[in-house]
Parts: sequence; structure tokens; C-alpha cells
Amino acid sequence: MPSELLRVVVVDGAVVPDTRRRLPGRGAWLHPDPSCLRDAEKRRAFPRAFRVPGPLDVERVRGHLAQQEHQVQGSPRDRQEARKQVDPS
Repeated sequence: MPSELLRVVVVDGAVVPDTRRRLPGRGAWLHPDPSCLRDAEKRRAFPRAFRVPGPLDVERVRGHLAQQEHQVQGSPRDRQEARKQVDPS
């Protein structure tokens, strides 16, 4: 489902997150998961998806995913869910 995916585009030789899905140019879709990003890098998927030669810098996407992961882990809802799973015995 596209709402669960992160759109990324190339800007000046770097893959950048397009969170608002408004940046111009060819886009690619990625699960917002660091392991999915690593797999895409291993397969060299970004140069093929964007039809550009050579490797692309993905540090901005990596930073975005790390920030999103940190926000989810620290959210009040996440802590509430963790409390529900604790065995009271």
C-alpha cells in the first residue's frame, strides 16, 4: 500500500526522502525500514530505479529512517503498548 511506503527521489546525486510526495522527477518507493534500505543498496536498486549510472548517496534516507525509528520507539503509544504486554504475575 503506497501510504505505508516512503517515496524517494534523486537530488544532486543523492537519494532523498520525499515525505510530502511532491518533489519532481522519477521516484522510487521504499519500505520505511533500515533493513529494506540495506537490501536495496546491496542489490544496487537505486541506480536502476532512477536510471542513472553509478552509485548514489543514501545518507539522507538513512538519517530519515533512523529519525523515524527513534520517534516511534519513544512515542507514548509505544510505551503504552509495552505496558500492556507485561506479565503481571
